[in-house]
Amino acid sequence: MAERLTPRTDEADRSTAAGREEPQIDWSAIEQEAEFQELVRARRSFVIPGTIFFLSWYMGFIVLTALAPDFMGERVYEGLTVGYVLALTQFLMVLVLGIMYLRKSAKEFDPLAEKAIARYVEEHPDDVPGRPGSRFDTPSGDTTTEPEAVR
Repeated sequence: MAERLTPRTDEADRSTAAGREEPQIDWSAIEQEAEFQELVRARRSFVIPGTIFFLSWYMGFIVLTALAPDFMGERVYEGLTVGYVLALTQFLMVLVLGIMYLRKSAKEFDPLAEKAIARYVEEHPDDVPGRPGSRFDTPSGDTTTEPEAVR
């Protein structure tokens, strides 16, 4: 029998196979927090200009190919043409943008994310999965509330 591909929405299906309740995190409240907004602004200030640069570079290459075939066919070195060189710079550009994003992420985005998470944990200590004392902190498959000594 095939598995169902649509997401489950009824309350009975919200629990895990082990019988534990899945975490219900208030994402709309997190979106309103100043720390989260700062993270979103910081990421957008990098991603939007990076995307514009990437698309401009790529579309410029396409336009040059269509409008300046003689220029793109100029030989730079033996069989290497301007078109090949510009095509290869597309790969170089993606590599450089990726490295820039990883560095910026490690230095700026990750600390901002940690700050936003810490704020949420501070304000909602009972709603954090994996945190000792959380309402979600029960061993897998253990749905009882009896102390160890009683079992």
